[in-house]
Amino acid sequence: MSIVIKKASDKASLKKFVYFNINLYKDCEQYVPPLIYEELTTLNKEKNPAFDHCEAEYFLAYKDGEIVGRIAAIINHKANEIWNQKHARFGFVDFIDDREVANKLFGTAESWAQHKGMTHIHGPLGFTDLDHEGLLIDGFDRISTMLTSYNYPYYKDHIERLGYEKDQDWNEFLIQIPKEIPERFQRVGQIVQKRFGLVIKHFKDKKDVAAVAPDVFRLLNRAYKDLYGYVELSDKQIDYYVNMYIPMLRLEFFTVILRQEDHKLIGFGIGLPSLAKALQKAKGKFLPAGWYHLYRALKGNDNKVLDLLLIGVDPEYQGKGVNALIFNEFIPAANKLGFEVAESNPELSINTRVQSMWDGMEAEQHKTRRAYIKKL
Repeated sequence: MSIVIKKASDKASLKKFVYFNINLYKDCEQYVPPLIYEELTTLNKEKNPAFDHCEAEYFLAYKDGEIVGRIAAIINHKANEIWNQKHARFGFVDFIDDREVANKLFGTAESWAQHKGMTHIHGPLGFTDLDHEGLLIDGFDRISTMLTSYNYPYYKDHIERLGYEKDQDWNEFLIQIPKEIPERFQRVGQIVQKRFGLVIKHFKDKKDVAAVAPDVFRLLNRAYKDLYGYVELSDKQIDYYVNMYIPMLRLEFFTVILRQEDHKLIGFGIGLPSLAKALQKAKGKFLPAGWYHLYRALKGNDNKVLDLLLIGVDPEYQGKGVNALIFNEFIPAANKLGFEVAESNPELSINTRVQSMWDGMEAEQHKTRRAYIKKL
């Protein structure tokens, strides 16, 4: 039978859209499922504040009555305005290893984008830079993180066959946590702190974090504004992510750097015990028992992997060693709590300044992701 494409536009079909990804990878050891309720919220046009400036359609591919693929076609109008372009995005894409299925899915997304007046389509990308982005093209034997997606190797072959070309790559690193703060970090940290009059703020209560969290995301806007695909988060989106992330924080791995003279926030770092294994055990479900696996991963003492979620430095201070102050806090905290390795999240391959953070450390580039683009 031929492939039939249907829109996923109501509650029931959106659940099918989310569950297809989970079902496709149910036997894959490297796959980390999303939390289903968070994924549904992200896709919900009434709940996700990104829809103040985005529009999207979700498509499911059926073969012999069974779902065999999915794709989201997205237009971020704010991004197009900022970058002076007419680009659609594809994301949340999964499919079986079948030429006809891939042809139909991408053909549908491309037709929708053309109908909307777009000149190019690129991805995988989400609504914001904090959604999953990039197709895994290297590192298929490694487990994903909470903030990244996994895909089978055949995705790359089909996407390139359909005329998509490389747009940008991201690298990910696995870093052995040193037993002592490297001398280079200590030295640079002392110089930077004295030269610029910086202080490190610690937190003992998440209520105190809530007060500074919006400023952290505003700094993220300033720090990331020139990076590929980044779109400034609105106040509504900042509130959305503050409410999402604060409950998960380990205060030992939330560091902010302030300028002493006026208490201006000029840098921050956020780490989190890896939730990858816990999410696998939860199988995407928070209830009835998923919460326990997540809680144990966050609070227990048998988790050996630390995820480096976000690091941001004010553009005025970038390249001046502020990152060293953050790692001077993280390294002893990680050792005290028994962490052995840290995993970076995707870093643009052209952003050599960020990747130079790992110079002199035992770090392995173990995954690569790619954004593709196609002219319509």
